[in-house]
Amino acid sequence: MAVTFRDIVPAQQPELLASGFQFTEGPVWHPQGFLLFSDIPADTIYRYVPDRGVQRFINPSHNSNGLTYDRAGRLLACEHSGRRLSRMDESGTMRPLVETYDGKRLNSPNDITVHSSGSIFFTDPPYGIDPDPGELGFNGIYRLDPSGLISLLNDELIRPNGLAFNPDESLLYVADSRARQVRSFTVNQDLSLGWHSLFVDMDVREPGNPDGIKVDTYGNVYVAASTGIWVMEPSGNYLGTIEFPELPANLAFGGLGRRFLYATARTGIYRTRVHIPGIVAL
Repeated sequence: MAVTFRDIVPAQQPELLASGFQFTEGPVWHPQGFLLFSDIPADTIYRYVPDRGVQRFINPSHNSNGLTYDRAGRLLACEHSGRRLSRMDESGTMRPLVETYDGKRLNSPNDITVHSSGSIFFTDPPYGIDPDPGELGFNGIYRLDPSGLISLLNDELIRPNGLAFNPDESLLYVADSRARQVRSFTVNQDLSLGWHSLFVDMDVREPGNPDGIKVDTYGNVYVAASTGIWVMEPSGNYLGTIEFPELPANLAFGGLGRRFLYATARTGIYRTRVHIPGIVAL
C-alpha cells in the first residue's frame, strides 16, 4: 500500500513554543530533554526546555548556525563570524576545531552532521561573509576525521547548505540553496563522496530556498524550504508540506520517542508531531 503524507504527519497546526528572536537556525535535541538552537544575528545559542521555556545558553556564539553533537556527546557548532567549527570542552567553553583548509580560511561553515565513524561532515558556503568572496574561491562540502584531517569532498555545488545521511549512511543528502534543489551523494567505504544526482527539484514560485535537512528512521527526507517543510519518500517522491506561520530554516527530531519535529522558523520556534521516529544526533 502506498504511503501518504498523513501516514507520516497527522493533521494538526504546529505549536509555537517561543518567539521574539531575530533569525533562528541549527536546532538539535539532547536526550536529557532539551533543544538547543542558534539565533544568528543575536550571536546567541539558546536552550529550550519543554514546560520551562527558553534560556540563554552561549553568548557570544560567533554567530553560530548549524549545531549537533559528536559521538562523545560534545556540542559542535558552525560559526559564521568565527569562520570555523567549534566544539565544547569539559569546562563548557567552545574551542576551535577547524578553521582552515589548504592553509586558507574557511568561508562560513553552515550546517553539520556526524557519521557513525565519528567523522564530521559540514558545508561551507559564504553566507556569513557575503559579499566577501573568501580566500578559497569555492563553496565546499568537507569531512573532518577524528584524527583532525580535513578533506574536501565536493566543490561543485553553488551554495551547499543543509545535509543529512540516510539511515544506513550509504547516501548523503545536501541542499544546494542557490540551485533550489537537493542532491543525493553516494558515500564510499573510505567516506569520500561518489556520484551525485538530483534528489528533488524545489524550484517553485513561492519564496524560500532549501535549507536544513533531516531524515526519519524509515528514510523519509524532510527539507525546510519554500512554504514549509517538504516531506519526500526515499525515492524522492514528494508527499506533502508541513506549513508554518513563518518560513522555516531548519529542523530537528526530538521529544518523547523522537516523534516531535522542532522547526526554527525566523522569529519563532515551533513543534509538530510525526508518526515515524526521526534520526537524532545522540
